[in-house]
Amino acid sequence: MEPRIAVRQGVGITAGILQQQELEFKRLFVEQPVLIVVERGVKAIRWSGGEYLIRSGEAIAIAGGQSVDITNRLAEDGSYRARWLVWDSALITAYSEAHPQQAVIRHAMPITHGSAEFSTAYQRALQAVEDATIPLEIARHRASELLLWIGMHGGRFEPTQALTLSTKIRRHFGQDLAREWSAPSVASAFAMSEATLRRKLADEATTLTEILVDARMSFALKLLQSTSLPVNHVALHVGYQTPSQFAVRFRHRFGFVPSAVRRPSRTVANGHPA
Repeated sequence: MEPRIAVRQGVGITAGILQQQELEFKRLFVEQPVLIVVERGVKAIRWSGGEYLIRSGEAIAIAGGQSVDITNRLAEDGSYRARWLVWDSALITAYSEAHPQQAVIRHAMPITHGSAEFSTAYQRALQAVEDATIPLEIARHRASELLLWIGMHGGRFEPTQALTLSTKIRRHFGQDLAREWSAPSVASAFAMSEATLRRKLADEATTLTEILVDARMSFALKLLQSTSLPVNHVALHVGYQTPSQFAVRFRHRFGFVPSAVRRPSRTVANGHPA
């Protein structure tokens, strides 16, 4: 099957991840709650105060609104594979309101002993997103059933609370990452002056440029991991007219060039993955 990111309004988003060399991704912003199931290899996820190793056949539920470091380690056959699922926010809210007694997943919760029934619910949730012939209410039910299974493993996702200005702007940029955004247009969209916008972002220790670049590079990484789009097409999707300009920015953000995400592992002269 052609690798792709599947989106279904009112249900969620899902995609696969394929890598053929071990790479570390620093400060990845997790905007929405996500479930990642590792199919081959090992995922290491770290945040301030904690770390989990998720092996083949295991899963991890990660809370939204935080930055984490992730390393995807290869299996013996030289590959790493995983699938991820993000729910529509309304499903998260409805489930949380119906199960207030369950503990909230603050950072991440591993699911290392998933049953056959959990795996079946997971596959049905993926299908609910990917197969538009499934009636919408049935699809939403299947996605919500997976939330119930996660709850039975010990936790629930918390609905989105008041968003920071930087997160709101990140979502605003996400509407069209290829657009040439300007400070005046962003300030206008949020009904404030440029000076106020910059001051408020400074209070959050960031800038418009930093938010835009990180949003672009994070989405580019998602496209490289989960689709077969050529690198030059990925560059255009996130606002760069030339692959070389995109590669420079990507390497500055992650420490390696975009093609490294897809090519098989090899070692260059300095001993580091190329």
